Amino acid sequence: MPLYAAYASNLDARQMARRAPHSPLRVTGWLPGWRLTFGGEQLGWEGSLATVVEDDISQVFVALYDLTDADEDALDRWEGESLGLYRKVKIRVETLFGEELAWLYVLNDYEGGLPSARYLGMVADAAESAGAPDDYVKELRTRPCLSVGP
Repeated sequence: MPLYAAYASNLDARQMARRAPHSPLRVTGWLPGWRLTFGGEQLGWEGSLATVVEDDISQVFVALYDLTDADEDALDRWEGESLGLYRKVKIRVETLFGEELAWLYVLNDYEGGLPSARYLGMVADAAESAGAPDDYVKELRTRPCLSVGP
């Protein structure tokens, strides 16, 4: 079964239970050499979308899921992979139990722009619920964002 590395709002176990109900969480860990960022401002409803980019001095907190084929297909549709919004990239994740080979979605667009405050809040809440360290969550909560709405 392939391992999927969830980041951003997919760190929320309740959200993943809806999107991939037959795929259990295995472990959390870190994606060294990558940075969480946002891009594709023109693609999102409320600003930029989460993605990761290579960055030697950064790391991203992730949750690894044992993804069934059916759940992978459903997640592909949810993430817009079939529309070309995201592509799949194989990566190595460091966990307390050793290194794991997994894949994740990377946005097919340029880095830049700001996420909405609502979306960034969802990402921070998801990281917190998945057990990300306090400093990681705090950094998410203090990022610049768009104020969307009336």
